Amino acid sequence: MSALDRPVWASLQHQPQWGYGDERARRFRADINRFAATPDESAASLRALAELVQPGEDAVFLAQVPSIVVPPGLEAVKEALGVQMVARRLLPLEDDGLRVLGDADAADMLALATLTEPGPFLARTHTMGRFIGVRIEGRLAAMAGERMRFPGHVEVSGVCTHPDFRGQGLARRLSAAVTADLQRRGEQPFLHAWVTNAAAISLYKSLGFEVRATVNIAVLKRRPA
Repeated sequence: MSALDRPVWASLQHQPQWGYGDERARRFRADINRFAATPDESAASLRALAELVQPGEDAVFLAQVPSIVVPPGLEAVKEALGVQMVARRLLPLEDDGLRVLGDADAADMLALATLTEPGPFLARTHTMGRFIGVRIEGRLAAMAGERMRFPGHVEVSGVCTHPDFRGQGLARRLSAAVTADLQRRGEQPFLHAWVTNAAAISLYKSLGFEVRATVNIAVLKRRPA
């Protein structure tokens, strides 16, 4: 099985400082991201995953190629399908006018992600990798960056554009720039999109990404007592 089949698990194994758990189940820290994962669907792994989810509003996201099994004590409050795509064409490195984003931009990045919902994005998600963006008249108009990573692979993620600045090709420009930079560093870029998001899939295909697999996605919470 490829590490791409369980990218969350592979990422948490590669950089354990981002999360907590053990060899049966792990999840990201609450300020980093909401993803959790197991190495398999054994009873021991599922029990360990359930133990990582607290009662109340706590929720974890699962994303993997194998079918998702909901652990006893948890329930799926959302289930959907996505596609996993990998870059198959070398892109030129063109980043004129783009700026690297960091801690000083964190509040604006969180506000933009909260508005546009590109996927789970929390206060410290931007520390998972290099993020770049475009500011127009001081406002963060669009951004894109890196999320999950494991040897030889880095995920392109957090691609979003403020509604006031859509239609200017910013998402394409930023996605291409992140992808090209990863390729320059010798990494294999990959990404995820909802299977229903035809516009995003078409954009990524135009940049040389190809669909590798369908990904099962679920949001799990503790079942009410």
